[in-house]
Amino acid sequence: MTTPETTTNGMASIPAQAGPRATGAVRRTEGEEEPVREAGREDVAAPDAVTGSEASGAGEGSGDRGAAGHVGRGTDASVVAGAGPVGRPGERATVRLRDGEPDEPPRYAPEWLRLREGADAAARAEELLDPLRIRLANLPGRTGALAVHDLGCGTGSMGRWLAPRLDGPQHWILHDRDPYLLHFAAVGSPRSAADGSGVTVETRRGDVARLTPDALAGAALVTASALLDVLTREQIVTLADACAGAGCPALLTLSVAGRVEVTPADPLDAEITEAFNDHQRHAGLLGPDAVTVACEAFAARGAAVRVHPSPWRLGPAEAALTEQWLRGWVGAAVEQRPELRERAERYLRDRLAACAAGDLRVVVHHSDLLALPRPTGGAS
Repeated sequence: MTTPETTTNGMASIPAQAGPRATGAVRRTEGEEEPVREAGREDVAAPDAVTGSEASGAGEGSGDRGAAGHVGRGTDASVVAGAGPVGRPGERATVRLRDGEPDEPPRYAPEWLRLREGADAAARAEELLDPLRIRLANLPGRTGALAVHDLGCGTGSMGRWLAPRLDGPQHWILHDRDPYLLHFAAVGSPRSAADGSGVTVETRRGDVARLTPDALAGAALVTASALLDVLTREQIVTLADACAGAGCPALLTLSVAGRVEVTPADPLDAEITEAFNDHQRHAGLLGPDAVTVACEAFAARGAAVRVHPSPWRLGPAEAALTEQWLRGWVGAAVEQRPELRERAERYLRDRLAACAAGDLRVVVHHSDLLALPRPTGGAS
């Protein structure tokens, strides 16, 4: 049963970030930190092929930032790279591919992004697509391919989900600060739209915090998945300003809502949830307040904003994801409140045992946001 649409609450999960070096012609775009590359689809291994030293190190946790491995030292503490632990307080977990490069931007492990992609796809709110399709079909003066900008694109899961659900030719511009993941996104991009039209892609390396309307010139749509809760208020305002300046809709999915339901229940559930939510808010990040702030920012710029629930529903079929999510979720809570450690070790051990036995059910609440700018030029 679908939960009714709401315009309150909701926040973002892990920002999926995208891939390696692209081959082919290099084109430079004004204001970009790195060259724009038209990437081939066959010159790199799939994300799950990253192994050995490339897959070791800290990675992104739970469905957000997380720290696994800190807890449950007496249990099997193996964690998929990308699902924890956090290296230093306040640092977003990353997987570092080469030694001796301490100033590299964060890299989110492809293994974690691949593991969560099915749950992400099942959770995203299809209910927001009809109003989006209507707006895109009525864009004034639309010619050629639909230009879609995917911010913090990760390994490209948003494009793989959305492009085949929209009609007409599309050109996806994949934005990320990580060239390693950008390449995976380009290689794994979809080839065709819902009606069989072609889909093309280019990559742009850059920081969403410095997004400008000029960077979105000609955009028909801005998308992002699991991004909002790792932004500050100022960064969300920057994003809303850029979308308003470009006059384009924004579909921003899978923002963590700060609510988790675990069955069977445990007395520590609420305390772990509260500590995790506080961990998300560190260093000025919005965590489970992000969707509310984004709604206000887009509405203040004249957009009509819709928010719809998009929960992960994890059962025995998602046991591998649930295990990694648990380690990241509990680990982040302990990092935030070290006094929880002893009780959390017991809690994690029991939860992992229930997960392995097929007895655990988890609902991780998210929200999807669609912002439609005020129609101009006769659009409806």
